[in-house]
Amino acid sequence: MPTTPFDPPALEPGTLRVLPLGGLGEVGRNMTVFEYEGKLLVVDCGVLFPEEHQPGVDLILPDFEPIKGRLDDIVGVVLTHGHEDHIGAVPYLLKLKQDIPIVGSGLTLALTEAKLKEHRIRPFSLTVAEGQHERLGPFDLEFIAVNHSIPDALAVSIRTPAGTVLATGDFKMDQLPLDGRLTDLRAFARLGEEGVDLFMVDSTNADVPGFTPLEREIGPVLDQVIGKSPRRVIVASFSSHVHRVQQVLDAAAAHGRRVALLGRSMVRNMTIAEDLGYLNVPDGVLIDYRKARDLPDDKIVYMSTGSQGEPMAVLSRMANLDHAIEPGPGDTVILASSLIPGNENAVYRVIDGLTKLGAHVVHKGNAKVHVSGHAAAGELLYCYNILKPKNVLPIHGEYRHLMANAKLAQDTGIAPERTILGENGTVIDLKDGDARVVGQLDLGFVYVDGSTVGEITDADLKDRRILGEEGFISVIVVVDASTGKVISGPEIHARGFAEDDAVFESVKPKIAAALAEAAKSGVRDSHALSQIVRRTIGRWVNQSLRRRPMIVPLVIEA
Repeated sequence: MPTTPFDPPALEPGTLRVLPLGGLGEVGRNMTVFEYEGKLLVVDCGVLFPEEHQPGVDLILPDFEPIKGRLDDIVGVVLTHGHEDHIGAVPYLLKLKQDIPIVGSGLTLALTEAKLKEHRIRPFSLTVAEGQHERLGPFDLEFIAVNHSIPDALAVSIRTPAGTVLATGDFKMDQLPLDGRLTDLRAFARLGEEGVDLFMVDSTNADVPGFTPLEREIGPVLDQVIGKSPRRVIVASFSSHVHRVQQVLDAAAAHGRRVALLGRSMVRNMTIAEDLGYLNVPDGVLIDYRKARDLPDDKIVYMSTGSQGEPMAVLSRMANLDHAIEPGPGDTVILASSLIPGNENAVYRVIDGLTKLGAHVVHKGNAKVHVSGHAAAGELLYCYNILKPKNVLPIHGEYRHLMANAKLAQDTGIAPERTILGENGTVIDLKDGDARVVGQLDLGFVYVDGSTVGEITDADLKDRRILGEEGFISVIVVVDASTGKVISGPEIHARGFAEDDAVFESVKPKIAAALAEAAKSGVRDSHALSQIVRRTIGRWVNQSLRRRPMIVPLVIEA
């Protein structure tokens, strides 16, 4: 797996270049750029959600830098399905150039367009369906039905004279899907007969043996849990998981309960799903949550966001008693989702918080209330054997997932040298059935922090972590501009320390002495004096209090 950046050569005629900008080595911000004969095709454009070591960050975007100067060359953005990690960054790309066409299925585009509307962007969109062929510039596209945890997901076959690529998007092979929409293995087999030169395949569950359980096995469990619950039921799920919401609606209706949707994205997405016919709402089941509070506790189910422990999502606010609905004894909370890597601590904190309030928490660890939307090892083996691709690029997963997927490919007879373990920024050229790594771009994280995009750096996040973990000290000293002698101070204030500010009395003479010594040496520059103050108090705090706080010295010349 390449790590040292090196520039790729100029793209040779008749060669297809593949450049993943996100989704490799992580579960999120999926985005891949294909280049052929001077034109670019983008597949997916998603976000990554921040982890605990990225405080204050709202979203993380793919690094658009390699294509910023070539926006006019983009013939379209193909979206495989409507999950945030595949569509969430589209508004930020279209802010750079609003007339880039977006292509996807009906539900995928409806969810994307609703998101774009919030950013005041009206896109040029093309709705496609499985079995459909479209040509965008030099790229001949075929869309193939795949089964996932959201309806209307598509794989895409990309044909050029340089070769054929099949990108699965997120998929699994549920043989009894709730919507009757199977992963089209007949189309996979036909493509295999024609020849797939590069197979870009979902790796999320590549290290899970066997087959992903059926979605329909969840319905009876939800029905049983809701039926036995003595008071209120709160179900947390992804705001786009139409199938799970459908199962909750059906279970609630069967037990004479009403359902209130909580969270702006949940209400928006389910309204879209119902309008397009993907969600069947039983008569009289849905109720506005403000009216729901007037119902008896045993007659209501709340369907909320926050299954990943997001601090500002509904479920976390409930656990912190920062929401109008406060869980308590007798209430049942169902976390109908799997854990995205990196979110474990946040989710367990929410579970603990709800448990302390007296709620009974049901989750994947103690009941079958969720199945994954991604193919496990057995399903991936079927795909490799059906397709027999010449080259494989595992995508969508952390490094262990990519490794496991590569091993499965090799187990089916694909040569190790034709199994590419890439990372974001790996440049791959495909020609005459041969895929090889020709470069490694140095890509970074692009942070969204409120209305700020890309201005927050890793150094800023380090400062935030220090502020949150080690505290803050400010030191103000007034010195004589001509002599360097201390006139006033040092005045020291600390935040995030258990000790009183009086603890710093012993270091004040050390600061004054260091400044006096600097004055004797002729140091008058206020910045240089500030650094002397920083080093002096920093050493003392580290030795005396075993801390490494953020120190902000201010030397004023008078």
